[in-house]
Amino acid sequence: MTSLTVESVGLLAPGLAGWAASRAVLTGERPYQPEPLPALSAALLPANERRRVTATIKLALQAAQEAMTQAALLDAGLSPEAQGATAVRAVFASSGGDSEVLDKICTALTQSDRPVSPVHFHQSVHNTPSGYWSIATGCTQPSLSLSAYDGSFVGGLLEAAALAWAEAARVLLVAYDLPLPFPLSGRRAIIAPFAVALLLNPASTRRGLATLRLASIADQTADRLEDVALETLRVANPAARSLPLLRAIARQAAGPVVLSESGVRLRVEVEPG
Repeated sequence: MTSLTVESVGLLAPGLAGWAASRAVLTGERPYQPEPLPALSAALLPANERRRVTATIKLALQAAQEAMTQAALLDAGLSPEAQGATAVRAVFASSGGDSEVLDKICTALTQSDRPVSPVHFHQSVHNTPSGYWSIATGCTQPSLSLSAYDGSFVGGLLEAAALAWAEAARVLLVAYDLPLPFPLSGRRAIIAPFAVALLLNPASTRRGLATLRLASIADQTADRLEDVALETLRVANPAARSLPLLRAIARQAAGPVVLSESGVRLRVEVEPG
């Protein structure tokens, strides 16, 4: 079992508008209320790219930006070269990628002249948010984008941990998913947008929020949440499968968290920072 330090967290979902604002909900100090998301932005991107990005890209980038800003590695007032974000590797995990773009391309292909937008074609690949993150931060470090259906967050955490340990370097994990547009939503129900970002460090640091020790397990049920509304969110968005882990980090409580989805199973021992 090998350890990771969680240096910072970014979080964005209905009723969970940022890590600092969400901790009282995650610790149980106040009930979860699924309030609408604040307006999404992609403030770090140049104007031309900012005009092209979709809600999926904005959601992923906003969570990533919060985590990096918390860790004092990102400052919109500094040039990319002056920021620590340029040295951080990244793993982006999403169950379905950019379903808005997929829907528009599929709709275009049903028309006689098949008018697929070049911008949509460019954005149809699964690593588009990762690419825009590199543009926004000037980062040239390796990044990886993956999908594992409902196990996308768990798979992303495992991949980020392996990369951090192998490279002896910080890794930013970003997991995100949005509800699919109709008619895709008839086959895949995601009821609310959710994005989470964890800045992981294989070295022990004084400013860490928590230390995680990961171990694979053969078969065990995933942890659930006592708050009915939060549990509904957890099971209704693959990225929200992170909520039991986020709850443990917010509560600063030592103990195990079981993450088990789509055949990807991890037992995470959490130690308060």
